[in-house]
Amino acid sequence: MKSIWRIINNISFNPWQYLVLSFAGLIIIGSGLLQLPFVQHQNGLSYIDALFTSTSAVCVTGLTTVSTSGFNLWGQLSILLLVQLGAIGIMTLTTSFLLTLKGNIGLKHRFSFSQLQENFHLDDATGVLKNIIKITFIIELIGMILLSTGFYMQGLQIKEALYQGFFHSISAFCNAGFSTYDQSLTGSNLLIKLTVSVLIILGGLGYFVIYELMAYYKQKRPYSLHTKIVLRVSLLLIAGGSLLIFLFEKGQTGWADSLFQSVTTRTAGFNTVDLSTMSNATIFLMLLLMFIGASPGSTGGGIKTTNFFIMIYAMVSVLKGRRNFVIWNRKISSNYILKAFGTAISYFIILSIGILLLFTEPDLSFKDSLFEAVSAMGTVGLSLGITPHLSLSGKWVIIALMFIGRLGPASFAMATLMKQKEVKIRYPDAEIY
Repeated sequence: MKSIWRIINNISFNPWQYLVLSFAGLIIIGSGLLQLPFVQHQNGLSYIDALFTSTSAVCVTGLTTVSTSGFNLWGQLSILLLVQLGAIGIMTLTTSFLLTLKGNIGLKHRFSFSQLQENFHLDDATGVLKNIIKITFIIELIGMILLSTGFYMQGLQIKEALYQGFFHSISAFCNAGFSTYDQSLTGSNLLIKLTVSVLIILGGLGYFVIYELMAYYKQKRPYSLHTKIVLRVSLLLIAGGSLLIFLFEKGQTGWADSLFQSVTTRTAGFNTVDLSTMSNATIFLMLLLMFIGASPGSTGGGIKTTNFFIMIYAMVSVLKGRRNFVIWNRKISSNYILKAFGTAISYFIILSIGILLLFTEPDLSFKDSLFEAVSAMGTVGLSLGITPHLSLSGKWVIIALMFIGRLGPASFAMATLMKQKEVKIRYPDAEIY
């Protein structure tokens, strides 16, 4: 046993490489799991479809080339397991196992975890890890109870209502968007819509924000700047998105559905209305919301709410002629501003390549290609109905976009960078017009 731990500790990967390899490994294992004899689909399941489904589940996206309702019970539970593992994160899960087995984690693993989760100090890593699993299952349990009640009110038997509540609670909090119904949650009652919306919001805020909210409730500990930004931007996007969807659709969606689509579009992938019937203005708004996505440390994708805020704030500050970027008596380092713009630009470049590659798909319009690519890259899972009709090459493009979108372009850049010695030379400033 000691020799195994010695081998593990001697393996040298930086945190980003470890994250990429862990997710890739889980996706491959998941595709094999879906090919086992006890997992069956009513229309059969090729390996590429199993790989696509596994990638979508691990990357908590929700896009499917085969219907989730077509899987038997073991198939649906397998998807749910992959969703849960993908949402919590391989790094978090592995470190949690180390906590259980060893009673404590070593400095190496704590440092790796802290590098990946930049919002917490090194000393907080162990405490955060213990709370992540607890928070996840408590919220999912409450969600299951409320959703089961909602499904029971819709006429389902108690056993079926409990299963649907269990499945959709995990899928909603993990922002996965998988549903056992082919029409997603279209026709659901108000309790189901509101419960799913709250679960999506909590999952999209990120564990760090939930952790700080709990700390404030228990100890009146003040919020960090990160939490203040996330809460304000999230509220603005949800409220603004709801209002605009309602106006663009001329009130035909209703306030409940407008709110639901505003919430789910940024990260989750459920829908309560037929997206193909929505106006071009609404589709464009949904593209923007999918591009922004959820918050850091959450189960959602996109360029993240904090990056979006920093870019907008930096642009406004530059236009006003400010040299320092100060928000709530805190100075934002130029390093964070460069990170925000670098992540967004790399995200846009990869997304553009994906859209161009999808143009090779027969009978696929520009709007369909754009929507599908943004949904995959943002790990959202909404679709205009073209996913099951993708060719083999189209499926590979979407698989790549889901994988890159879940881990983030910055993670890939960090994983491939070679260690270079910093040359401490100061060069003269240059003027560029």
